[in-house]
This record gives sequence, C-alpha cells and structure tokens, in this order.
Amino acid sequence: MWHDIRPGDWLLAGAGLALIAGLWLRQIDSLEGRVVIRLDGKVFQEASLRLNRIIEVAGPLGVSRIEIRAGRVRVAADPSPRQLCVRQGWIPPGGAAVCLPNRVSVENAAAGYDTLNY
Repeated sequence: MWHDIRPGDWLLAGAGLALIAGLWLRQIDSLEGRVVIRLDGKVFQEASLRLNRIIEVAGPLGVSRIEIRAGRVRVAADPSPRQLCVRQGWIPPGGAAVCLPNRVSVENAAAGYDTLNY
C-alpha cells in the first residue's frame, strides 16, 4: 500500500495537515477574548480579557470605568443618571453594554456559542 503513494500525494497530504494546523492555531487565538471600547462610535481601545485592569473613558458627562477581571468585563461606574449599563453587570461573550448619555459602549468580543445542537 505505501509503495503506491507518489510524491505528489505526500505533498498534498502535507499541505492539508499544514492547513489544519494553521486553522487550529487561529481558532486558539480567537478564543482569547477581546474587549472593544468605543467612544462616540469610534474605537477608543481594544484590550485582552487575560489581563485584569480598569480602563477609564472620559465621555461628555464624565469618566466611565470599565473593569476587566478573571476573563470577564463590565462597566463598573458611569456618570449616566439611570446607571443602566452598570446594572447590567458582567457582559456575556458576544454581548455589549451601551451607556448612551455618556456615549460609551463596551463589547465583549469573546467567542460565545455560534449555534447549539441537540
């Protein structure tokens, strides 16, 4: 059986394995999780969910504090009168919090479930 395999077959098999390895590494990088913070609809900052930190964003009403801790993200404080984005709590993967009066939005760009099959 092995003597019937030609050099082009080995080349094709090697290219297929390299493609699979590259896609696998790309998928691992996308699972890291990113946070996209926008101010006035423009990207203010992108950050990793790996590092714990507090990011302060100065909007028209004052400073919004975004907390990243243990692979999660939330709006910890905001000067908006109704505090809706603060009350939302931890933002789930693929979710977002929008603080409209202060024109700040936070998107948890971590990969969530695309579909669920039973």
